[in-house]
Amino acid sequence: MAMLQLKPSRAAQDLKAPRASTLRDPKPAGEPSDVDRVYGEIFDAAMDRRLLPGAKLTESALCAAFDCSRGTVRAALARLAHDKIVAIEPNRGAYVWQAEPKEVRDVFAMRRALECIVIDMLTALDDVADRLAPLHGMVEREQRAFEQGDRISWLRLSNAFHVELARLLDNQVLTEMLAGLCARTTLIIALGDAPEDSTCSYLEHRDILDRIARRDAPGARAAMDHHLKDCEQRMDAAPGSGADPWSTLQRQTLTPST
Repeated sequence: MAMLQLKPSRAAQDLKAPRASTLRDPKPAGEPSDVDRVYGEIFDAAMDRRLLPGAKLTESALCAAFDCSRGTVRAALARLAHDKIVAIEPNRGAYVWQAEPKEVRDVFAMRRALECIVIDMLTALDDVADRLAPLHGMVEREQRAFEQGDRISWLRLSNAFHVELARLLDNQVLTEMLAGLCARTTLIIALGDAPEDSTCSYLEHRDILDRIARRDAPGARAAMDHHLKDCEQRMDAAPGSGADPWSTLQRQTLTPST
């Protein structure tokens, strides 16, 4: 299999829809290593829902797909397993992480708790309205991506909203924690969520921003709690079989449901 070049689409670039892998850590200096490259491509394929939970990740196929050594693949998979994006089990190998029911409850509970901490810290700031300005622009791009049928850009912007909200506090530890939880949430809802069920995401994001700007902490917390509970209740808890990784990795975009 030829080496895959899974670069963001022109539409994603125009909408400034960041790849999920770029949200987690500060950008390293210099050119990314082969391990960074393979890690990022698999991570983004899972976050974009081009790889679904349960998909088998075979070392030989990954080596061919990314034109790299087994050592590179193993190092990338180990990092992904550390970040709970991939699971590695004896006699089963590596596959995209798929949550058990208790993990679903635990992840969403922590998301709600951490997002409320972010809201409380933001609403305590005198200049919060000014800090939120870039987020208003992000929500506008999120709406445009949905209306244009650009599902991957929409998914990326919807996820980035929550990470960038935390980043406004200039607390790298908090940002990394929330980015990790957002990534696990994305995998949890990937099997049961559908685009037509989520058209209100940008409306809810805009409402949350407006409440934070008014320094209405209780209202913003209630809006965020409703937003996340809606995501949790909307998903189908039934496990899926996962997509074939080698066909999905070659697809640049997903066709929006109609």
